[in-house]
Amino acid sequence: MGECQVKVYQPDTSEFKPKIAAFLCNWCSYAGADLAGVGRIQYPATIRTIRVPCSGRINPLYILKAMANGADGVLVSGCHPGDCHYIGGNYVARRKFALIQSLLKHVGLEDDRVSFSWVSAAEGGRFAEVVKGVTERVTALGPNKGIFKVDDGGATDE
Repeated sequence: MGECQVKVYQPDTSEFKPKIAAFLCNWCSYAGADLAGVGRIQYPATIRTIRVPCSGRINPLYILKAMANGADGVLVSGCHPGDCHYIGGNYVARRKFALIQSLLKHVGLEDDRVSFSWVSAAEGGRFAEVVKGVTERVTALGPNKGIFKVDDGGATDE
């Protein structure tokens, strides 16, 4: 009898695959993601979807909490301006995002770790492109090493 050789599949762990938390508006972006899935449009399996009623309801602390709990990046996606199911929620989200960007710089996160986009329910292809772009930017940055920068502010041990 000949010897049977069994090859055990070993995944390549040297290639970094980011974990991206995606906060998606229920009415547009989540529906766009669903359309991408139904249409079998390929995009990286790097996102973990969190369905929210509106992008304007996202508390900036949710983003910090996602990063603190191991996410390498965060995507926030909502309806196009003027198309919000809640009239002006996406305008609120846009103002919050400007504040979030300055907050993230303050805590020491790179700009490209958090992305904001507009995707409608009819844009499955656009959703796939957004996910690909976010994944490429976060992959280039590498793993999240923590959200707080160390700055003693010149303090002494007195």
